[in-house]
Amino acid sequence: ALEAEVIEPNAMCLSTVLDQKPHSRVVLLKGLESNGFVFFTNYDSHKGQQLLQNPNVALNFLWLELERQVRINGKATPISAQDSDAYFYSRPFESQVGAIVSQQSHVLASREELEQAMSLALQTYSPETIKRPEHWGGYLVVPESIEFWQGRSSRLHDRLHYELQSDQSWKISRLSP
Repeated sequence: ALEAEVIEPNAMCLSTVLDQKPHSRVVLLKGLESNGFVFFTNYDSHKGQQLLQNPNVALNFLWLELERQVRINGKATPISAQDSDAYFYSRPFESQVGAIVSQQSHVLASREELEQAMSLALQTYSPETIKRPEHWGGYLVVPESIEFWQGRSSRLHDRLHYELQSDQSWKISRLSP
């Protein structure tokens, strides 16, 4: 996807389940580790609270231009404060302030309320004084299964399904389209 210059190649749909109801939203993949996939969010947001209740998630990357899709099922766990700090401080200053100001998923009285909070925070903080809020950080999604889908003519698509085994090896199966 990177080589094909797909717009937002790291955009992924993150699905959570709470009270047997699915919830999906698009987030950005910010890290690919040897053991999983990293994204960042506000822990107090709807997704953060859903992950606290049920860490089982699904990720989906769709690159229409390439007729490719990758589906991942796994468990999300918070990453270390040090790793969250490292990413937080790599972001632009205004994005750091935005993470402090935004009470993600909570009701706002108006757009002006958010803009005023941002304006005040920009006057209060500097790049030297800002601290990552404790309610903001990363998650690592450790995959339990991964499916690669490649579109083909006549709907004879290729589907390769990888399932993690108890010995940490991957069982690979070809699935019928």
